[in-house]
Amino acid sequence: MNVLSDNFAMFREGFIGTVELTVLSALLALVLGTLVAAFRVSPVPALRVFGTAWVTLLRNTPLVLLFLAVTLGLPALGLKGWDSFWLAVLALGCYTSAFICEAIRSGINTVPVGQAEAARSIGMTFGQTLAGIVLPQAARTAIPPIGSLLIALAKNTAIASGFNVTELGSVQKTLNAASGYNIYVIFLWIAVCYIIITFTISGLFRLLENRLAVAR
Repeated sequence: MNVLSDNFAMFREGFIGTVELTVLSALLALVLGTLVAAFRVSPVPALRVFGTAWVTLLRNTPLVLLFLAVTLGLPALGLKGWDSFWLAVLALGCYTSAFICEAIRSGINTVPVGQAEAARSIGMTFGQTLAGIVLPQAARTAIPPIGSLLIALAKNTAIASGFNVTELGSVQKTLNAASGYNIYVIFLWIAVCYIIITFTISGLFRLLENRLAVAR
């Protein structure tokens, strides 16, 4: 019995769910990670404290615990009506943002301090200096680790299957419960789907890295 052909619609739905979860969580993580990285290098002490607290808390919190905090904590605070998919995006995006923040901050640290000082000397603000001078150069160093982090994010989406989100992990759970299917064949097809996603991310970031290297 062919697991893939018999359950192609289920695999397709799970694959699309994982891709959507990965893309939306990655976008949230990139925005938050860049913002928090800016906070961590900001001249404003309160922003630096907030950025440090954000990174320290999320990097040292297990992802499953963060999922529980989001899915159970937000409704308890009165924020009800959120779909489980968007709660998963929030948990994955916030968690990954802490690691992306550190990758970007490491890239910022490779930019010579003199460039920021020169920008300030001609009247540029901190925000203008960061966006126009520092971050474009920091991106060349930060792109490879960010690519690795987003690959890890794609694999972390499997945790969402335990919180009523339709993705590849939920397909595996459903088929494992069905009779007549070889569990190893199920795992093989699920692994192939994840490999397609992770290889696509790796290829995109390799192209981006080469593009930035040519522009250097």
